[in-house]
Amino acid sequence: MKPGATPASVDDYIAAFPAEIQAILRAVRDTVRAAAPQAEERISYRMPALFQHGVVVYFAAFKQHLGLYPPVEDAAVRAMVARYAGPKGNLKFPYAEPIPHDLIASVVEARLRADRAKAAAPRRGGGRTSRRRPAGDPDIP
Repeated sequence: MKPGATPASVDDYIAAFPAEIQAILRAVRDTVRAAAPQAEERISYRMPALFQHGVVVYFAAFKQHLGLYPPVEDAAVRAMVARYAGPKGNLKFPYAEPIPHDLIASVVEARLRADRAKAAAPRRGGGRTSRRRPAGDPDIP
């Protein structure tokens, strides 16, 4: 795969990295898929992602760390991952430390709960409405 090219599959994404990073990516892939077994796996923003009622999680390999996105909304889980949080709430797991798979599974489960709640919530509105006043309405100055 050429640098900057979008991988065709998660397998292609993983194969583009050195063996030691491939092992980490495969293990994280197994972790997130086990935590969200019904989620659809795909490449989005040139990285592996899981979708179920919206995005569940993205993960990506970087030079010094594994990144996990988007930020988790659950306050209890957010407190558990605080030491890994980047400036925008993304998570950075350094390769120099063991990857906390149980914690990653907790993040995925919290994201699934949030996505299910959003999917079940009644939708407001239904699009933009016209703000024009009805012609000839005597109650409107």
